[in-house]
Amino acid sequence: MKRKLQNTTSKIWSVSAIAVILILWQTVCSCGLIDSFLLPSPVQVIRAFVEEFPMMLEHSMVTLSEALIGLLLGILLGFVMAVVMDQFDPLYKACYPLIVLTQTIPTVAIAPLLVLWFGYEMTPKVILIVITTFFPITVGLLNGFKSADKDSINLLRAMGASKLQIFKIVKLPGALSQFFAGLRISASYAVVGAVISEWLGGFGGLGVYMTRVKKAFSFDKMFAVIFLISLISLILMKAVDWLQQKSMPWEHPDQTSGKRRSMDKKKRIRWDVVIAAVGAMILAVSGEDFLDRNVQEKELEKMAHRNEKYLAKLLERVKK
Repeated sequence: MKRKLQNTTSKIWSVSAIAVILILWQTVCSCGLIDSFLLPSPVQVIRAFVEEFPMMLEHSMVTLSEALIGLLLGILLGFVMAVVMDQFDPLYKACYPLIVLTQTIPTVAIAPLLVLWFGYEMTPKVILIVITTFFPITVGLLNGFKSADKDSINLLRAMGASKLQIFKIVKLPGALSQFFAGLRISASYAVVGAVISEWLGGFGGLGVYMTRVKKAFSFDKMFAVIFLISLISLILMKAVDWLQQKSMPWEHPDQTSGKRRSMDKKKRIRWDVVIAAVGAMILAVSGEDFLDRNVQEKELEKMAHRNEKYLAKLLERVKK
C-alpha cells in the first residue's frame, strides 16, 4: 500500500511539472512574446503531430529498425568484451583505455566518415549505434563481474566448480542489475544515434524527416518529431524495465492479475544458499573428487567439517 502511494505521489509530481512547463509555454506563445514561426505553441505542435503522424510513423519504422539492430549488436559486443576482459587481466589493461577512448570522439564528427566509407544505406547508421551503445553494457557488466562475492567464489572453488560454473552461478546473476542499468542508457542512446546518423544522409528515418521540415521552416513539425523520438526512447526504456522484472524476479515484487504482492523478506532465498546447494549438487551428481587427491587426509577432514557447518547454518536460515 505504501509503495503504491509512493509511486502515485511521484507520478503526480512529474505530471504536474510537465503541465506547468506546457502552461508557461502556451502562455508565452499566446502573449506574442516570441514569434510563432520561432517557437510554435503546444497546440500547434499537437496539431502538427496529429496531421503528420502517418508520415512520421513510416519514418519511425526505419529509425526503430536501425536502433534495434544496432542495440542488439552493441549488447552482443559489450557482453563478449566484458567476459573476455574479466577472464584475462592483461587484455583488460590493454583494451579498457581504448574502449574509453572511443567515447571521447563526438558522434557528429565520426558520422560523416562512416557515411563516406559505407554509403547512405543502413550499414553506417548501425555501426554508429553500436559504437554509442556497447560502452554502457561493457562497463556495467565489468563492474558487476568485479564486484562478485569472493566468499561465494571461494566456496564453489573448494567444491570443485569450474570457471564456467562459477560464472553462471555467481558472476552473471550478480552482474544483471548493472547490465540492465547500462542497457537502459544504451536503449536511449540507440534512438538518438540513429537520428544523428540520418541527419547526414539517408533515404528514410526520423532524422531525414527532420532535415526536410527544417529546410521548410516547419518548426511545429520539428517539435512533433522531437516528441515522437522522446516517446520511442521512453517506450524502449520501459521495455528494459519489464525485461529486468522478468529476468530478476528476486529484486521485484510479483505481479498477479494486475495486483502487486510484496515478497516476504524472511522467505527469500539468499544467493549464498543457492550457491551452496548448487555446489553440493555438483559434487553429488558428478561422483568425482574434484579436490586435490594429494592433499593430506587431515586437511580434507577439516575442509569437510567446515563445509558441513556452513551448510547447516544456511539450512537453518532457510527454515527460519
